[in-house]
Amino acid sequence: MSRGRHGFSTVLAFVLASALAGCSRDAAPPVLETIRPGALLLSVRGEGELKPAKATPLVVPGENWANRQLVWMLPEGSQVKKGDLLARFTASEGQLQLAQVMVDMQRNALSRAAKQDELAAGQGRVGVDLSKVAMDLGIAQRYASADLSTLARNTVLDAVEDVHYLDAKHDMLQWKRGQSSVRGGAELAVLDAQRATFEVNAKNRQADLDALELRAPNDGVLMLSANWSGQKPAIGTNVNAGFDFGSLPDAAAMEVELALPQIEAQGVKVGDVVELHPVGRPDQEITSKLSWVASGAKVRSRENPVKYLSMKAPIPIDAIREYALVPGQRLQARVVLLRAAHALSVANVAVRSDDGKTFVQVRDGSRLDRREVRLGVRGTARSQVLAGLVVGDEVQLTDAPETGGTIDESGDQPQAEIRTDGNAAHTGAGH
Repeated sequence: MSRGRHGFSTVLAFVLASALAGCSRDAAPPVLETIRPGALLLSVRGEGELKPAKATPLVVPGENWANRQLVWMLPEGSQVKKGDLLARFTASEGQLQLAQVMVDMQRNALSRAAKQDELAAGQGRVGVDLSKVAMDLGIAQRYASADLSTLARNTVLDAVEDVHYLDAKHDMLQWKRGQSSVRGGAELAVLDAQRATFEVNAKNRQADLDALELRAPNDGVLMLSANWSGQKPAIGTNVNAGFDFGSLPDAAAMEVELALPQIEAQGVKVGDVVELHPVGRPDQEITSKLSWVASGAKVRSRENPVKYLSMKAPIPIDAIREYALVPGQRLQARVVLLRAAHALSVANVAVRSDDGKTFVQVRDGSRLDRREVRLGVRGTARSQVLAGLVVGDEVQLTDAPETGGTIDESGDQPQAEIRTDGNAAHTGAGH
């Protein structure tokens, strides 16, 4: 049994070696394409994401970065109307802060009342002193102007000195009363300023407590925003007033954003027709036109060096309503570069470039001649021919021999031939 298998293996190896030797002796036949006019469709296929053309930003209600806790919210992607409640928050910290401010205001009111009483008491004491000084001054003035014949000289001199002393004391008490009024007024002004600050804080805290509901400013679809760590708002999480909560895209204005490989997107321009449909729903056909094409291609990730060209196309409002499209939905797209009912085209594998010009190898009897051609719209597999080729020309698709070479027509090497007459030629990613 082992001998039979060994013999069979030897015969098989001999047959394979003979076949390979024969293939090495016979060159592959040239592949020719006969140029024929026909319907031509050049396109590029891709996939994109549906995004809102305009969206209203949503921020956590409140001011001064006040702390909040999210206790209720609508699910992301919910359709809402203007004025609908989107989220509700609590602010226990804000309530404590408001209570503290109210206590500070009460303390301020007590301090002001005490300062006013102190000022009034001081003014009263100064007033009493002024009254006594005035009375003593009147007595002293009476004795100071008395006749020396009726009073002792020493008594009159003492009365004169008392007049000078009481005048100075009266002036000092007047100054003291003025200073007490100025100093007391300044202290009351400080307390009034503190109270004004407390009132502003209380107003802000109350406003924060009143702003615990987030409502829709317009119709749209609720979309949540991720924070720096990539986390989106969730019930129970703490957030700060004024921070980004999400956005409310206008459901009536959406666009698809495409990113096509640069090598496939050559020739794509604004105004090109885009045929779209949601992924998995080819029956939901949408037709649009490119409204924006990036000026240059860019690398989208560090892991992939391929450059992509970005472009956008608006989605008609009728299609949005009919198919209930929402932001974030994936759409398959075909960007039509050229659609012609009667045109000439050539396979890109037949085209060679040299010094800024394009050439193909055209059969002339038993020879292949290099001929310059002028191309129009270029697809990923085929290109439109504007000049240089006519109907019936046979263009070589495989690597052509040198210009002026010959084709063996002895019949030993049959030639493969491709014709493009009568059927539409398509090109594009995915074909």
